[in-house]
Amino acid sequence: MPRYYEDKPEGGACAGVKEDLGACLLRSDCVLKEGKSPRQCLKEGNCKALKYSFFECKRSMLDARSRFRGRKGY
Repeated sequence: MPRYYEDKPEGGACAGVKEDLGACLLRSDCVLKEGKSPRQCLKEGNCKALKYSFFECKRSMLDARSRFRGRKGY
């Protein structure tokens, strides 16, 4: 499920997780069949694993220990 782009420039710390989350939401049945916005589908609980990974990546940016251990995620 996660994608890694070698030729793509870096867009920030959590860019890969953010892009995968957006792609997951756009491919979900909630957006395609029900016609809802991706934001509504995210609030309803679609793509939970990627949502949690994105949250953890953002949270690790605030954690002082991440300077030594590195960021979580990809």
